[in-house]
Amino acid sequence: MTLTPKQLKVLRFIERYTAENGYSPTLKEIAGHMGVCEVTALQYRRVLERKGYVTCERYQPRSVKVLRPAEPDQGLSVRFLGYIAAGRPIEVVADHETVDLRALIPRGRDHFVLKVQGDSMVDEHIQDGDYVIVERRETARDGETVVALISGDQVTLKKFYREGERIRLQPGNPSLAPVYPDDVKIQGVVVGVLRRY
Repeated sequence: MTLTPKQLKVLRFIERYTAENGYSPTLKEIAGHMGVCEVTALQYRRVLERKGYVTCERYQPRSVKVLRPAEPDQGLSVRFLGYIAAGRPIEVVADHETVDLRALIPRGRDHFVLKVQGDSMVDEHIQDGDYVIVERRETARDGETVVALISGDQVTLKKFYREGERIRLQPGNPSLAPVYPDDVKIQGVVVGVLRRY
């Protein structure tokens, strides 16, 4: 049976805690790790028992035993690094959230997620408030949508084109002019878009 992201987080905490200490965590320690009350932690543990991932002796502290370890492909958390301008470039600001993407991302590659601000890519079906899934790369092919670092401290989302000795960053909005930066570094290429309604 598959686990929800929170159930998986509890199971992985129990595994890690037991490996590091030689005994399982208490309900209070599980609750503290999850940021919930002990009753909720007990519910998580009971669900893991019902699904066959753990067993425990009633009224015995630190008696949780993992029967089935967490599968590495059950969940996939990708770092949420902050916001990306789809209009005028903005300063890079890191964030510390994660987004669970599961099977949406190919394995074996480094990806991250950015939230779009602005409307310069609407013709590419990327709207203000969308999340873009970005494969971390330093090169791009003509026509790919890229995360571009300009002048070392500003990032923007645009279509990438080489034109002789210069680079054109093309908005996906006919009302906006292309950008021809002197200093540009590719941070990644967009491989997917997530939209919340």
